[in-house]
Amino acid sequence: MFIEINNIQKQFLNKDQSPVDVLKDINTTIEKGEFISILGPSGCGKSTLLNIVAGLTKATSGDILVNNKKIEKPGKDRGMVFQQAALFPWLNVMDNVTFPLKKEVPKREAEERAKKYLQMVQLGKYVSHYPHELSGGMQQRVAIARALAMDPEILLMDEPFGALDEQTRSRLHTQLETIWTETKKTILFVTHSISESIKLSDRIIVMGTKPGTILQDIKVDIPRPREEHKKKIIELEEHIMSYLKTEIDKVVSEELAI
Repeated sequence: MFIEINNIQKQFLNKDQSPVDVLKDINTTIEKGEFISILGPSGCGKSTLLNIVAGLTKATSGDILVNNKKIEKPGKDRGMVFQQAALFPWLNVMDNVTFPLKKEVPKREAEERAKKYLQMVQLGKYVSHYPHELSGGMQQRVAIARALAMDPEILLMDEPFGALDEQTRSRLHTQLETIWTETKKTILFVTHSISESIKLSDRIIVMGTKPGTILQDIKVDIPRPREEHKKKIIELEEHIMSYLKTEIDKVVSEELAI
């Protein structure tokens, strides 16, 4: 297996220093080139799990292997795209994309890579623009190009389209599918949207909350492009929602009790 997630547990401490289980008994494997969505309600530990895979957060126990090597810290084999684009406002698009490459490759090669991926996200004409001159969707495409320019084997995406309007999100779904098909990257994609996970993924890892556990690991057996198979999409949405309803009710009940 390309990625092995073995018995991951994660605890945080409350204000009174008592431990709280955020993730418990997380076990799964991921093949090279798969597109995996991690789906679940707020507070189920989706982003925490992604951060552990990224090496940004340490698990309390358990381990994650990539190519049979244990993850101890961030690495070049894993590129991260966050919900906010996190671009440097004082740098133009080209310089934002090439910034993490400065110490890795010569300037000319860095710029060639940047141009390649900016064209892939349809921003080839915007290399001299600054972040404030771009829409939210365009900024997120710059962030995706920046991650791809590092040429990671794995692309980790933490609700990258969560803050965008529905039309922009739909366009970026199509672009991301194209990028995935062309680059053959392994993608782990965190989302709280059932429809988004069905549209993009080979598999959907459905998580429960309090503590975060894997409820279901669902293979999406719907041909692409998926928009042409609306009946199958609706059936799968209802199937997934049947697992998530109890978990969402848990979250709502706790919020009302506060």
